[in-house]
Amino acid sequence: MAQPGSADGEQFRALVVTEKEPKTFVRSIETRSVGDLPPGDVLIRVHYSSLNYKDALSASGSPGVTRTYPHTPGIDVAGTVTRCSCDEFAVGDEVVTIGNDLGMNTAGGFAEFVSVPASWVVRLPKTLTARDAMIYGTAGFTAAMCVDKILAHGVKPEDGEILVTGATGGVGSFAVALLAQLGYTVVAATGKVESARDYLLALGAHRLLSREDATDDSGRPLLKSQWTGVVDSVGGVMLASALKATQRQAVVVICGLAASPVLETTVLPFILRGVTMVGVDSAQIPSQERQRIWQLVANEWKLDPSAMLAREVTLEVLGPEIDRILQGGQTGRVLVCLKSP
Repeated sequence: MAQPGSADGEQFRALVVTEKEPKTFVRSIETRSVGDLPPGDVLIRVHYSSLNYKDALSASGSPGVTRTYPHTPGIDVAGTVTRCSCDEFAVGDEVVTIGNDLGMNTAGGFAEFVSVPASWVVRLPKTLTARDAMIYGTAGFTAAMCVDKILAHGVKPEDGEILVTGATGGVGSFAVALLAQLGYTVVAATGKVESARDYLLALGAHRLLSREDATDDSGRPLLKSQWTGVVDSVGGVMLASALKATQRQAVVVICGLAASPVLETTVLPFILRGVTMVGVDSAQIPSQERQRIWQLVANEWKLDPSAMLAREVTLEVLGPEIDRILQGGQTGRVLVCLKSP
């Protein structure tokens, strides 16, 4: 593989999604050249990536994520700088890059190399390995941003219960674990109450709520006050239901749309209970803020990565995992190992 100063003809393996016919997408492992990568300040030898819902959408031809094919998904990367044309990093530095356009319309981490702008890159905190960083990945980073918003709103553990929707997904799992570690009483809403009970309780959930019990179809604009905070990665009816059941001055942090991007609600939670709804975008944030969140994740908020039921796969067996996450069947985290044997 490429060494410092290696030629653009250096070859590597990548998962490539190709549109063989209109709206028919095929995934294959192909050999690419470093010269095929987009121009970038930093060439990174990828050690680990991870599988996110957005990656699965990109790998399935979703035009809302990726516009042009052939394409390599993978919005998360941890690895080593192999070549650099900037002063911020040096060859051999261990780094992490998530979000921005990586894996969306820029060739991503399901490959042995990526080429990215220096502004996308963060030094790997000393207290994290590359593997640990990818157990967190975008999912853990986004969950940390959500928890940070709850703390910034002034919600304290003694104020009441925090609802986490989509609790077995990547963001939900980390949100449950982080909030519980910080002393909050967490209610985990999931469609997998029986199969994921032990997993969620081990993460620190106080109790579980089924998808049916977390969804209100009564048509009432307000429900009994329950939640002092909400972390929602689902959207749609579940988010609307959570809004109706908030306490006064609650904060609802939204970061996903696994069920639906549509929100049908009223203004009543906001004007009668003073509820605040905050959106989280982990893709496009300033470098300094990105560094701050990574330091929280790596230090004060560091979790035991083994609790996330991380499974490690190679590019060759990534396909079934992509299908599983699209079908809502993923629990915990899927790591993609790209290290040389």
